[in-house]
Amino acid sequence: QVQLVESGGGLVQAGGSLRLSCAASGSIFSINAMGWYRQAPGKQRELVADITTGGSTKYADSVKGRFTISRDNAKNMLFLQMNSLKPEDTAVYYCNVVLPLGYSRLLSNWGQGTQVTVSS
Repeated sequence: QVQLVESGGGLVQAGGSLRLSCAASGSIFSINAMGWYRQAPGKQRELVADITTGGSTKYADSVKGRFTISRDNAKNMLFLQMNSLKPEDTAVYYCNVVLPLGYSRLLSNWGQGTQVTVSS
């Protein structure tokens, strides 16, 4: 089964930057769109950025212009460059496939995530 391992999170002051990495097994990168999700305490998990197999990207309004998602299919790696971080970005960040027509909400296979904490 596919395994997902996120890394790169940490503590950073507002305005700072972090680069998250995701390593995946299962040969999914060449087949599926991939995305970064995040979950803040007491809130639902939300998709913040995704990238298709063709390289098209999409971002949530809350991170647009600040985050950049990229992928390396040959290495089964997914990345999220986060700039101009805000305290509101504080959350556990996860990577996973992105399914069409809202089916991503049905995903049940998740890694441990990586904690991003932004201080004001």
